[in-house]
Amino acid sequence: MNQNYKNHRRMDPLFHIILLLFLLFTLVAAIIFMFKNGFDLTSILILAIVVILVIIYILIRQYPLKAQDRAIRAEENLRNYVLTGKLLDEKLTMGQIIALRFASDAELPALSEKAVSENLSPDEIKKQITNWKVDYYRI
Repeated sequence: MNQNYKNHRRMDPLFHIILLLFLLFTLVAAIIFMFKNGFDLTSILILAIVVILVIIYILIRQYPLKAQDRAIRAEENLRNYVLTGKLLDEKLTMGQIIALRFASDAELPALSEKAVSENLSPDEIKKQITNWKVDYYRI
């Protein structure tokens, strides 16, 4: 399958749907349990454990994305340097750089300059790409 603007977003159903729904159900159940049984130690501990699990769920997603962001910034800086002899403009946001990774080598220099001069959103950048460079690794 060719990757393009319409199908480039990826989800892991086990993580993004099943685990999230399970955590939300467990959080609601812990809150109901606490109100039905009073604010005793057991109820508070159960709720605290569920809240900790929700925080872990969020952090488990954020930390790898931060590492991927750093890798993407380095890769795109290197790619732009190879193509143009200079690094990406420092005014580009991380979101813009992430969107630019889908641009072909032929499109990258002009599109990165346009992104800075017109302050394009990541979505606008992706819509302007005509030759899509696939990225199957980021989820």
